[in-house]
Amino acid sequence: MMKEAVSFRISEIAKLRPNELPDELTGSNGLVYSSPATLAYNSPGAEGFGVKRAGLAVPESVMLIVSPGCCGRNTSIVTRNPEYKGRFFYLMMDETDLVTGRHLKVIPEAVSEIVEFLPKKPKVVMICITCVDALLGTDMKRVCARCEEKLDGVRVAPCYMYALTREGRRPPMVDVRQQIYSLLEKSVRKGNEINLLGYFAPLQEDSDLIELLKDAGFAAIRQIGTCRTYEEFLDMSRANLNLVLNSEAHAAAEDMYEDLAIPYAELTRVYGIDTVRAQYKALGQVLGVSLDDSRFYEEAANAIEGFMSDFMGASVNIGECINANPYELALSLTRYGLNVREIYATAAPEHMVYIRKLAEISPDIKLYCNLDPSMINYSRSEDKPLFTLGKDAAHYCPDAPNIPWNSDVQPYGYRGIVSLLNKIREEIR
Repeated sequence: MMKEAVSFRISEIAKLRPNELPDELTGSNGLVYSSPATLAYNSPGAEGFGVKRAGLAVPESVMLIVSPGCCGRNTSIVTRNPEYKGRFFYLMMDETDLVTGRHLKVIPEAVSEIVEFLPKKPKVVMICITCVDALLGTDMKRVCARCEEKLDGVRVAPCYMYALTREGRRPPMVDVRQQIYSLLEKSVRKGNEINLLGYFAPLQEDSDLIELLKDAGFAAIRQIGTCRTYEEFLDMSRANLNLVLNSEAHAAAEDMYEDLAIPYAELTRVYGIDTVRAQYKALGQVLGVSLDDSRFYEEAANAIEGFMSDFMGASVNIGECINANPYELALSLTRYGLNVREIYATAAPEHMVYIRKLAEISPDIKLYCNLDPSMINYSRSEDKPLFTLGKDAAHYCPDAPNIPWNSDVQPYGYRGIVSLLNKIREEIR
């Protein structure tokens, strides 16, 4: 019987090829341990912007959840939020439905009943289905088309809560973004309008990215999280450029390029100040302008200098339930002068660039995977970290101050760095 949690020194992993990552770090083979540290993200319908909340990011939409009782029950957590009151409806499947697919004939009637019942007719009905229909091979696009035939101008779109596809080519959170933006219709594009794709909640209000885009001449900077009406959402089809801020929106941007002729560029959220500057320089080249980020760069540099003068060498453990790539964050904080001891996160080939750079400057960092069953035996070292980052890290180090850093509102760019350091200071001073 395994007596301790499986861990790896980062220097060991850095020597491997990207396709040689051990199963214990990837979480894609064998048993999955749903520890308290994983419950916030393990299911596509769980806490945070899982499939259900993501589907309802479309303004003036409602959702019909078609599932067995056990799959629909956890939605009660989401419905506690006032903004989702009266927006969830259920079509429960029984054993006969599971075997025969009989429920598919009832879905159009259920959708029509919802639209007729509501005092204000919704603009969109999202149909959320589960792994059951994945196994049945249900053609949901055809079902949605049948639903629209019974309605007057109400759009119907699918969203797939398929935990089975989490490690596949189109995981649930990639697919739901594609389904959402597929609702947009081709229109005349405006040269001074741009979309920010990737997140379902808006960027922080003082985002330097938004200010720089305004300086570059963009009069309309649209995010789905700031759209209050369905018409505002449809205006996203007028953009002259999509800026992809989260790789999970890459497939949606590809679709929008093909269907709406909107080109796209990609940025990555990082916490390394020089990397932020390099990305903004590249963005300026794409836009054909020079983005003057000096005031934001100086603000972030001063924040880093002030923080490190007080906390140089402070120890920190980092989880993955966080608004960051845990490996990039660990690399940035290590370069600033913090002492990252442990990282609790799944690993993927795209993380190797950060893992190798981390191994060069801090080879003894321990890597753990939240999903590995051996984590039931995790025992932290005698010297607790000064603080932890990520909601999941709090589970492993309950005695250390924790900064969850996983709010819906998204930090980004220089102001993201400043906000994180300020939040850490608040918690540990």
